[in-house]
Amino acid sequence: MVLTAKIFEIREDASLATIAAKLGEFRERQIVKEEDREVELLTDVRDIQAGPNHISGIFSRDKLIRIKQRGKEVPIIKTIEAYIEFRNRGDKILLTVAQEKHFANSAATTLSNALFLNYKSIVEAYIPPENIQQIHESNPEGTKLIWFDQIDIPGVDKLALAGPSLMDTSLYQEYLSHGKIWYIVYTTRSGGKIIGLTRNAVVTAFTKMPESEFIDYITSNVFPLIR
Repeated sequence: MVLTAKIFEIREDASLATIAAKLGEFRERQIVKEEDREVELLTDVRDIQAGPNHISGIFSRDKLIRIKQRGKEVPIIKTIEAYIEFRNRGDKILLTVAQEKHFANSAATTLSNALFLNYKSIVEAYIPPENIQQIHESNPEGTKLIWFDQIDIPGVDKLALAGPSLMDTSLYQEYLSHGKIWYIVYTTRSGGKIIGLTRNAVVTAFTKMPESEFIDYITSNVFPLIR
């Protein structure tokens, strides 16, 4: 099973203690009319845990969906969950949301409004392209795919290197001279994990592992890359 997470940066002067207190009070209710009845949808954070440098919990959001049942469409409530973790890196607080990027974006926006009363206090984290370059250049044999964007060649939006082309140093340098690395898939030196990483800090684990191990990898190996 592929694991995905996205990392965000807190742009407010806030302590983990304050964040934990506000998370404990956070609970949104939405009433949706469904035929002749009203359905309550909840969004909240549960199982909040605090450590010396982090706050974690489960972000939950209800969604009304319809399933086919003996020729009829029956409305049911589906709850989507994501492990979230606020971690103090020393110079800034980073938020990791362990879900696909669209849900992670929505969760970050919701948390920004709940914690700071605006939608701009939690923003995408940023990994400079030169930091992603280092992943490939330090272990080119482990790289499986590189996507380049911001291409200066007219009519070309993206360039990619994969397979044997990754070992062609001249071709890599040529692509690098025309664009910036947006996405890389690589094998880690330790443990042989296959990881995907984008400049806006979306991390994907293609190697099967527990979610806790995935989060540990992000904290230890991806956080230092963030500017």
